[in-house]
Amino acid sequence: MIVRPHEHWLTRIFVWHGSVLSKIFSRLLLNFLLSIAVIGLLPWYSSLGVKLTVAPFSILGVAIAIFLGFRNNASYSRFVEARQLWGHLMIASRSLLREVKNTLPPDAEIASFTKLQIAFAHSLRMQLRRLPQQETLARYLTDDQLREVMAVQSPANRILLLMGNWLADKRRQGALSDILFHSLNGRLNDMSAVLAGCERIATTPVPFAYSLILHRTVYLFCIMLPFALVGDLHYMTPFVSVLISYTFISLDALAEELEEPFGLENNDLPLDAISTAIEIDLLQMNDETSVPARIVPDKCYQLT
Repeated sequence: MIVRPHEHWLTRIFVWHGSVLSKIFSRLLLNFLLSIAVIGLLPWYSSLGVKLTVAPFSILGVAIAIFLGFRNNASYSRFVEARQLWGHLMIASRSLLREVKNTLPPDAEIASFTKLQIAFAHSLRMQLRRLPQQETLARYLTDDQLREVMAVQSPANRILLLMGNWLADKRRQGALSDILFHSLNGRLNDMSAVLAGCERIATTPVPFAYSLILHRTVYLFCIMLPFALVGDLHYMTPFVSVLISYTFISLDALAEELEEPFGLENNDLPLDAISTAIEIDLLQMNDETSVPARIVPDKCYQLT
């Protein structure tokens, strides 16, 4: 995810890194070349007696803008919900460890429970991004735990089960009362709700037919636009056509990025940074001295 400080309005106009312009530049270039070709073919085009006017494109442009607005709102809502879920995970993780430390004696092997919490955050991140998990989880889980976790479809869900088993063992040993166990189990339920919410977003995209019809309409509009502009604008057609096309195509491309907030695009959530922040907080709450470095924006202001 790109995180930038506030910049001067003139500087922001020329920002390249983090914008969708790098992704759609080739499409705008094709539109520019098409506009130049339309200018060259104007005499032949006029001899056919067929003339496109700007009027139907004005009406169609308004309709496309409205539907693009709806789609971007839907995609941004998914992005915001995903960020809220990870915020809830951070709250639940901190609260769970605080309650465990305040409830159990210092010699209750809380460090092993802390590693399970950290493993859950990293497992969820990699599960949402469909990345291999075994090498990363091996730093936090025992060999038996790792084999058990990697043998199931949802490793993150299995880690939650291991955390529940750990609390149940403390309850059977008499270290936790029924009331305290119920309270701690509620924190696990909160983390389970985060897992389910993230899985729902990751596995339920915006309906394909809705995205497809809008995608097709945008590109057909941009392809036909130079034919409507050339009669009035002539040599200014390429510049005006590219400007209008940039508006519609960039909104379409941005909606595609925000639709999948857990990916690795520039505008997706910085899950690596959030997971590392959770790990640092839990380790420091457990008075650990060896903690990973916090992921901060680099010279390009990028969190990956």
